[in-house]
Amino acid sequence: MAMEQVRQARNVAILIFDLVEPLDFVGPFEVFISASNRGKDLKVYTVAEYERPVNAIGNLSINSAYTFDTCPKPDILVVPGGWGSRKEMWNETLTTWIREVSNDVEILLTVCTGALIVAKTNVLDGLKVTTNRSAIDELRDNVSPTTIVLDDVRYVDNGKIVLSAGVSAGIDAALYVVERLFGEERAVQTARMMEYDWVRE
Repeated sequence: MAMEQVRQARNVAILIFDLVEPLDFVGPFEVFISASNRGKDLKVYTVAEYERPVNAIGNLSINSAYTFDTCPKPDILVVPGGWGSRKEMWNETLTTWIREVSNDVEILLTVCTGALIVAKTNVLDGLKVTTNRSAIDELRDNVSPTTIVLDDVRYVDNGKIVLSAGVSAGIDAALYVVERLFGEERAVQTARMMEYDWVRE
């Protein structure tokens, strides 16, 4: 009788940086934790460029679990937005790390203006993309002419790269990723556990 093969838990890295929008990263964090089967299927953690505390919008101070140098290899990478994204999109250390990590991840998920940061890595060329409605024009200005910018969706799936609009849309997109990985039942159970009204595209 063949032994059942158990898949190793996927690593879910949630990027954080100064002036990140709290719900942009905490929303997907909660989704993936809730969907993780008590950590058996997903290992969720934060990652930042430096060891020092990150100050999110509203002076929320967060201690990241890892830095770029110590981070376990992600299978899923979440890039949130917030006012800090306008600075971080020009941070070559950060964009280079995202570009290198994105080569090997199973899924790269952006939330809100996290799309502006990822746009600077040149991995969005030729894809369908979206972001917070207030940043659509900024995104359009920072992607190649072959990239299709959508301003009327909550999230869009390009296979490896999934992009979502503002704040709560990141929760919707994270639930969609859970559905892709583990099926509809797991995603619905996760939304129910969170008492969240999942808006599906």
